[in-house]
Amino acid sequence: MYHPTTRVLAVLELLQTHGRMSGAEMAARLEVDGRTLRRYIVTLEEMGIPITTDRGRHGGYALVAGFKLPPMMFTDDEALALSIGLLAARSLGLAEAAPAVASAQAKLERIMPDNLKRRVSAVDETVKLDLSQAAAPDSNAALVILSGAAQNRQRVHMHYRSATGDDSERDFDAYGLAYRGGRWYAVGMCHLRRGLRSFRLDRIGRVQALEQTFTRPADFDALAYLALSVAAMPRAFAVEVLLKTDLKTAREQLFDAAGLFEQTADGVLLHNQSDDLDWFARELARLPFAFEIRHPPALRDALKACASRLLQLAK
Repeated sequence: MYHPTTRVLAVLELLQTHGRMSGAEMAARLEVDGRTLRRYIVTLEEMGIPITTDRGRHGGYALVAGFKLPPMMFTDDEALALSIGLLAARSLGLAEAAPAVASAQAKLERIMPDNLKRRVSAVDETVKLDLSQAAAPDSNAALVILSGAAQNRQRVHMHYRSATGDDSERDFDAYGLAYRGGRWYAVGMCHLRRGLRSFRLDRIGRVQALEQTFTRPADFDALAYLALSVAAMPRAFAVEVLLKTDLKTAREQLFDAAGLFEQTADGVLLHNQSDDLDWFARELARLPFAFEIRHPPALRDALKACASRLLQLAK
């Protein structure tokens, strides 16, 4: 449901786009009656926006000829940020993203000076982002409701379907949302499992805000939680490697999902859960600093095999 203020601005948008519209057509677009539409027109006039009204069978509403809203001014950096943001939004796995981005871009271009419009157009036509793994939810409802609930510290009740197709209902305190690996996630307290959990938005069905509120942990980082939970997920091999470097360098050379980093007197201890030791050996082989494999012994064999292949290729 739209807020009345949003509808008033929608009236202005329609008049700017179409020039002149009949009251009946405009009311149908906004899903309001004629009396409500007239009230919106009065509100716009009180804001100083001049509107002409022609009564009768062929009458309608229009902005006074020559009236334009003052142009919105952006710096070059602000224009670049807007352009890249709109470009990324198309591929971030948001339902109905393409038409929404096109509409937003058209509105911005209408109020941009020509030189700024050309810069935005250049980014849109020449910059490409590889976000091909994105999985779109059926709608944006879960994202909108959960982000609002997280901000307002408001509990929700939601329906969730697991990866195996099992359906469940639960109350949930959303601490934050994050986009990782082509998926949107909500992270927070699950009252069904009585613990911190993450849920993929494309698997969330119905979601409804409740009256109960909650306290969110200070400085909670949903993306960091996702990275750590993936790294700590039990797999075929528990890996432990001592990296002969400092914590900052270790994190720069290995992505967060590589494991849990622990600073020690001898270096950084990396704890990892892996299903593919050959892949992990290749990751170690590219490191610019020394390391010591502590567990499992099979990782040493995988590293030797990797070194042997490299020596063969170097001949």
